[in-house]
Amino acid sequence: MKQVPITQHLFIDVYSATPKYLQLANSIIKAIAAGKIQKNDVLPSINEISFEFEISRDTAEKGYKYLRSLGILSSVPGKGYFVQNTQFEQKFTILLLFNKLSEHKKIIYDSFVDTIGEHANIDFYIYNSDFSLFKNILTRRPDEYTHFVILPHFRERWENVHEVLNTLPKEKLVLLDKRLQGVTGTYRGVYENFEEDIYTALEQAKDKLQKYKSIKIIFPENTYYPDEILQGFKRFCQDYAFNYEIISNIEQESISPGSIYINLRENDLVILLEKIIAQNLVVGEDVGIISYNETPLKKLILNGLTTISTDFKKMGELAAELILTNSFKHIDVPFYLTPRSSL
Repeated sequence: MKQVPITQHLFIDVYSATPKYLQLANSIIKAIAAGKIQKNDVLPSINEISFEFEISRDTAEKGYKYLRSLGILSSVPGKGYFVQNTQFEQKFTILLLFNKLSEHKKIIYDSFVDTIGEHANIDFYIYNSDFSLFKNILTRRPDEYTHFVILPHFRERWENVHEVLNTLPKEKLVLLDKRLQGVTGTYRGVYENFEEDIYTALEQAKDKLQKYKSIKIIFPENTYYPDEILQGFKRFCQDYAFNYEIISNIEQESISPGSIYINLRENDLVILLEKIIAQNLVVGEDVGIISYNETPLKKLILNGLTTISTDFKKMGELAAELILTNSFKHIDVPFYLTPRSSL
């Protein structure tokens, strides 16, 4: 076994949302695949890795132990870690790009990673719904990846998104959550059908909605939520003769008994609940709540909040399966109404 200076071949990006131990492990895998690290090469010590990349010893050790669990590294007491196997299969190198990491986005991430399996190298980035950052991440090292799995949501500059995506090889592209106009070629997609989803969910709840005088949706201005949600909401209310209102700022809303509120953002839900409690109103009797996106806590809040939600776990699974099977389908994800006492 021989010592080689391999740190020059390794890279940890402080802006990446991928855990640093996985970044370390993935960069070692890439270096082995590129022939820069050979079988029986001794890796730098945990202390050296910790110092070089300014990460904790625990993080460095976790990266090495992960590679040992894959059978790539082995260790000798007192001598450290060395490359045991270079004949492993690394089918995919994937850039996973989300606009933010919320509770339900984490469900997509976990389900995608679990389904794609251990023989994929995943770089995970968050672009904070910022178009410039989105473009910068996508154009930095495009040739490194076999697939780009992208969840596109922006507060502005939507008109330029397809231009960036059209620079990518379409056989590598997987779009999540939202269909985009102007993207050409044959690519993969797993989507919400925003207009039909809310329409169908409210249709399922319509008998219970009859006891309320009006339905109000909290839809902030300058948001990345698709306008199709409003279109489906208004179409339902008009088709079934419900009074309705669109609220852009819940902080300025005076809560009206006899109304049911639909919220999209979690912080708007908190403000809504605070106002309801301050007025001593009873949820499910005086006012109703339907909350977008199922999370574990919503089962428990005020004896349970009714939710309308995409199956985010299924979204991650389907995206991974399209890659694993080399399928170029476009699939709509199931959407569910979960009625609870807030309705």
